[in-house]
Amino acid sequence: MAVARHDQLRRTGLTVLEICAIAGLYFGAAKVGLLQQLVRGQVTPLWPPSGIAVASLLLRGPRVWPGVALGAFLVNFPLGPSPPAVLAIVAGNTLAPLCSYGLLRRSGFRNELDSFRDALALIFLGAFTGMLVSATVGTGTLALAGVLTTGDFWPTWSVWWTGDAMGVLVVTPVLLLLSSARWPKDAPRFRWMEGLLLVAATACIGFVETGRTPLLFLGFPLLVWAAFRFQLAGAAPCALAVSTFAIIAAGRHTGPFSGHNLLTNMITLQAFNGSAALTALLLAAVVSERNTTQREIARACRQLAGMAARIATGDHRPLLPDGEGERPADTEKAASSFLRRRPPTGNKAGRDDRI
Repeated sequence: MAVARHDQLRRTGLTVLEICAIAGLYFGAAKVGLLQQLVRGQVTPLWPPSGIAVASLLLRGPRVWPGVALGAFLVNFPLGPSPPAVLAIVAGNTLAPLCSYGLLRRSGFRNELDSFRDALALIFLGAFTGMLVSATVGTGTLALAGVLTTGDFWPTWSVWWTGDAMGVLVVTPVLLLLSSARWPKDAPRFRWMEGLLLVAATACIGFVETGRTPLLFLGFPLLVWAAFRFQLAGAAPCALAVSTFAIIAAGRHTGPFSGHNLLTNMITLQAFNGSAALTALLLAAVVSERNTTQREIARACRQLAGMAARIATGDHRPLLPDGEGERPADTEKAASSFLRRRPPTGNKAGRDDRI
């Protein structure tokens, strides 16, 4: 009884620590996101806390939702406009990631993000659909509180939805990747050199994207390179970097965001960031699926070759799955013996056949 009670207290303490850690991450990410605020000091085109909230729920489960609510309250309470409005905004910021989590789990989403289906689910269910809740509740609350006029409703809603959706699209994949990342021990030197070259190219394209020349499209070859060569490990950080550069350009009203109103800029930004995320995540998922299929085909070919070698050498023991029967070395030995016993296939053999 005492042991069970101690385990329960330990689990409760760990959950409380997780909640506090998520609240702290949410608050810190919100301060970074507010550096690019466009409406009333609290609406920004990139809201990283939404990505942190969705990733936390996917990794730790729905029991950590109080951390999301606490972080949202700490961020919005100083911004106002009134305590009831703050509570409504906090409720929307909490319900949105919970809706995204529920939609993703019902669709069979996997945190590895290594399939085409998982990428589509994160984009269309986790980001575009789930974040409708926070944008609608938050903008409606500001309108009812008298902070926004009727003409400002849709521009503000577009910025809010864009920021929350982009947070899920570009931040959640990075966090899911980091949760399962392992240091590559046997990576060849040229792979490290290629990775460093990718980082340098990303920095250079960032300077170009944030300049006055409308060259945002230069980020797409970078995303294709990262997805093909490094899959999600390269595509997710590159998508985050490219989207961040585009948001900085939108905040400065440079490049393609120059000379347009807020709603037009948000549509342009959402289209660009959505296209970048689609390109990076979907291409990385397709390449990962291709690599997995190739490994499965190679494994099946090895098994078939081993079976043929065993039959030719007269070994009639049942062939068990990998790891349960004979070792791979035994199969290779049998295959080598089978090949040595085959008759020669040169010109001499051809002359013998003719005789």
